Amino acid sequence: RGHRPTSEHSMSRYLLCALFVIAALYSSTPARAVDTIISKDAPDLTSVRAKVKAKDFAGAIAELTPLLQTHQHADVYNLLGFSYRKTGDMKQAATFYTKALDFDVNHKGALEYQGEMFVELGQLERAKANLRRLEAICPQGCEEREDLEAAIAAAMKK
Repeated sequence: RGHRPTSEHSMSRYLLCALFVIAALYSSTPARAVDTIISKDAPDLTSVRAKVKAKDFAGAIAELTPLLQTHQHADVYNLLGFSYRKTGDMKQAATFYTKALDFDVNHKGALEYQGEMFVELGQLERAKANLRRLEAICPQGCEEREDLEAAIAAAMKK
């Protein structure tokens, strides 16, 4: 009859599948910060990220808002903050960035986006404070740090 896999055989297959998934993730094009998945326990935000990428911020807000009832998560709050900022509602954006950072003080996306909001509001010292936090979190550099550095530099040239 058929070969019955041993637990060792099953584990090898599992590890091989995991390696393929990891390889697929790392071989794709570099993700923008908005696509950065921060934690494993987040709800599936794939369709929200697609809406954000398509600049359908109202659609992203509509999809994210009901998640607040079931998922208190930094990624949800961060994407809500980003979407509200892009619709011009800085008050709501500020609220959600703060909540994201309350849940994860080192959330790189929230630090970047909140910093960009500060730049847009002309609060460069607050933006620089976020940049210093990103420098501490990723001393070797990371996309979020580089993006916030660029936003601050552009604002200082004006």
